[in-house]
Amino acid sequence: MKADAVLVTELQALRRRRPEINGGVLAGTDGLLVASDLPTTDATHLAAISAASFGLGQRMADTVDRSEFQDLVLATSKGWVVVCPAGLHALFTLVTGPTDDLPRLRGEAREVADRAGSAFDAHRTGVAAVQLTQGYGPLAMRTPMATLPTQLRRTRPPAWRRPPV
Repeated sequence: MKADAVLVTELQALRRRRPEINGGVLAGTDGLLVASDLPTTDATHLAAISAASFGLGQRMADTVDRSEFQDLVLATSKGWVVVCPAGLHALFTLVTGPTDDLPRLRGEAREVADRAGSAFDAHRTGVAAVQLTQGYGPLAMRTPMATLPTQLRRTRPPAWRRPPV
C-alpha cells in the first residue's frame, strides 16, 4: 500500500477518535510533500517548514546532549502542531485544535507516523531497487575545462579600477 493511502486511512481513523484533529502532512526529510490531508493549509510549504524545524530540533538536541530527538511540539493560540519522524526518510506533521491531552495526542501521532513511514520506506526502497536494475547510466558527465571551446571558458573579470572623481 502506498504511503499516501496509508496516511489518509490512518488520519480518518484518528479523526473518528479525536475530533479536534484538523489534518496531517507526510513529507520527506528533504522537505518535499508526499501526502496531505489538510484542507485549508498550503501543504507544500508546511512540508518544507516541518523538515527545516525538525532539523533544527535535532541539532538542538545534539547541542545540549539530550540523547535521541523524538518530536517537535508547537503550541499556538488555536491548537497544536506535532512533527515526528516517520520511518527513516519521512516526517509526519499533525495539526490539531486545542486539546487537554497532549501526551496521548503525541503518542497517537507517533503511531500514525510509524505506520505511514514504514509504508513510505518500503515504497522508496522498491523504487530505488527498480531504478538500479534498469541499468540507467549517469545523468551527466563532467567535462574538463581544457576540452571546452575558448568562448565557453571562464575568463577573469577585468581588474577593478577606481572611477574618476
